Amino acid sequence: MTVRTILRWPDKRLRTAADPVADVTADIHQIWQDMVDTMDAMPGVGLAAPQIGVMLRLAVVDVSPERNRRILLANPEILDSSDEMRGHEEASPCLPGVSARFERPRKVVVRFLNRDGVIMRRDFEDLEATSIQHQIDHLNGKMYFANLSKMKQTMLLKKAKKANA
Repeated sequence: MTVRTILRWPDKRLRTAADPVADVTADIHQIWQDMVDTMDAMPGVGLAAPQIGVMLRLAVVDVSPERNRRILLANPEILDSSDEMRGHEEASPCLPGVSARFERPRKVVVRFLNRDGVIMRRDFEDLEATSIQHQIDHLNGKMYFANLSKMKQTMLLKKAKKANA
């Protein structure tokens, strides 16, 4: 079990788009395992590789209470999203002590490479959809609070600075 260190905002890597994964190799499987171990050690339901300083388009999600429905994604891409929105409080271990509520599409269709290196197309909804969208934001060099107005972003960052002082 390897729990990796989480990068903290404003680390430049959190603002940089991750590189595509060419092939799912033993090294990729090891990174995924470290990501799962790290996700399980924190209070969260997903993790993107850049959050641990690995600049590859890898993400893990598990919203199950038992933590036994791991979704491992390489190069995830949203192909379609629903018009119906879902509100959810989002946070990140990269900016501890704060969160923000906003809406994302309730359902998404995602194409990705699975653990076997096979291209999959899968529908996700509710919390899984929210978490996958959140992780894809990280892979694109975007923190969740970028979805807020400039005023709300400023307030959130001030609150985070105070909470982490």
